[in-house]
Amino acid sequence: MQSSFDWAQRQVRDGILPTAVLGIATSKGISDVAAFGSSGSRVATTGDAYALFSITKPLVGLTALRAVERGLLALDAPLVGAIPGFTSPAVTLTHLLSHTSGVSEPQLDVAEGTRRALVESEQDFTPGTMTRYSTIAFEGVAALVESATGDSLDVNLASLASDAGMPGLTFERDCDPHPVFGAAEQDLDYERFVTLRHPGAGLFATAADLLGLGSALLRNDGAVVHPTTRDAMLRPLTAGLPKLAPYLVERGQDWGLGWNLRHSAPGLLERGVFGHGGWAGTEFWVYPELDLTFVLLTNVAVPGRLGFNADPLFNAVAAGR
Repeated sequence: MQSSFDWAQRQVRDGILPTAVLGIATSKGISDVAAFGSSGSRVATTGDAYALFSITKPLVGLTALRAVERGLLALDAPLVGAIPGFTSPAVTLTHLLSHTSGVSEPQLDVAEGTRRALVESEQDFTPGTMTRYSTIAFEGVAALVESATGDSLDVNLASLASDAGMPGLTFERDCDPHPVFGAAEQDLDYERFVTLRHPGAGLFATAADLLGLGSALLRNDGAVVHPTTRDAMLRPLTAGLPKLAPYLVERGQDWGLGWNLRHSAPGLLERGVFGHGGWAGTEFWVYPELDLTFVLLTNVAVPGRLGFNADPLFNAVAAGR
């Protein structure tokens, strides 16, 4: 896997990423983790915490699927039953998890808070008829989980973290994460955003945390979700639907229950992969047939504007280089 780590080191050397923590694991556990670069005077180490941004989505999604397994929540449960004041009766858990809810998207650092923003959102299209990436939808997922289980999202995430081997998973910034560079230039009030504890983008974790989850999903032994549930969450739910920006049909992917399925991505050698990326360059992906999972943690807003492209990393990892 040396080529994979060489790739990460080049991203830092070439000034595209300030730091990079790359980790690779199998169903048996972590194979290797390395850290490169620094955030100012702080040198990156393999145990550092980072803001996950949208990798938060499938983690919160897993809490919902675990509630479904327990018979506490239905995939077609309407959101109106969990949030007083929400007025779109057709929006269900499946719509929220698969980015087909049609709920209008507010700013990531929404001033009024995520629950109020969801309640006051408009319906831009009929649920299930199109797909458009949605972060606020996971406030709805969190509400359904809390209503169904009688416990807070934090409690449900703690249970997931315990079963998956993710002791550092948290919404709290006292984990001392690396700063996120360039957020203000991209019109994100990062300080306000952190206070939101956003169910679609607000978690922090280390590489080992995510590799623990990836290994558990590869083992598929029921510790995180039942094998039947893992199969269900990897079924494409948006095939054939009109795909609105930013995830257009040309990207070669669909959404399952909380997961990005890059089944036709033109830049990938191996397309049997599921996972998620994040706004500051974070990546978490699992290859079931190759018995591989990898994590990239980094910390610069929208790194694509700086020339960042993770597909070469996907290819190096998949080829075992």
